[in-house]
Amino acid sequence: MSSGSGTEARYDGIAAFYASAVGDVVEEPAGRALIEVLGELVGEVRGRRVLDLACGHGRMSRVLARLGTEVVGADVSSALLARGRAEEAEEPLGVRYVEVDAASEGALAGERFEVVTCHFGLSDIDDLEEALGTVGRVLEPGGVFAFSILHPCFPGWGEDAPSAWRPGGGYYREGWWLAENPGFRGQVGSNFRMLSTYLNALVRHGLAIERVAEPDPGAEWAARMPGADAVPVYLVVGCRRASESAGASEGAGGEDGAG
Repeated sequence: MSSGSGTEARYDGIAAFYASAVGDVVEEPAGRALIEVLGELVGEVRGRRVLDLACGHGRMSRVLARLGTEVVGADVSSALLARGRAEEAEEPLGVRYVEVDAASEGALAGERFEVVTCHFGLSDIDDLEEALGTVGRVLEPGGVFAFSILHPCFPGWGEDAPSAWRPGGGYYREGWWLAENPGFRGQVGSNFRMLSTYLNALVRHGLAIERVAEPDPGAEWAARMPGADAVPVYLVVGCRRASESAGASEGAGGEDGAG
């Protein structure tokens, strides 16, 4: 699932564990919300050419393919991609998987897409600016970029549900951190960025926000902290590339997410 400088081996070593730990995208509140946002912004997705960025072993890629899209799944983890290709061989849906660092110069050169998705992948990408530069470059004018992330304001509930940010560090301390639990965030870590960092980066790369969703995480999450006030757990954002010049990273400095 990781995609970005310095992340090549993070998921390769835990590919089997990760694949067994995550479930069906359509059963996840954030996954359903992302698909709904796509429907609102794209309309009929059948026949669209889609890039599933940081696709991992292809959970979202296969869902999109079943909707009739032409999907390219891109990730930096060869081990996860191997699992995706094995599933494609077993149940052919037309998904093409490519091993690529989305934050590298010239990534996916020559490719063009009408839609780009990224389901829980941006926090695995160390260089957000370069990755969004790639999104802006490969996305057709008027094309849609939709992504989901753990909500940057999520304070965390329980040992296996770490906060968006490093415990004890607080919301304003950005950077890469490793959770202190046996889950995959305790093995591969995560890049924490404030909400404003994400929003400003989208602006710099010509990706205009048109939809935002904060889906209800459901009763299972509420049961983790009985009596606690409800807090946002997931964030889903749908953007549209505004023009031919959008996606250029002129003036884009900002953070590199490496911590």
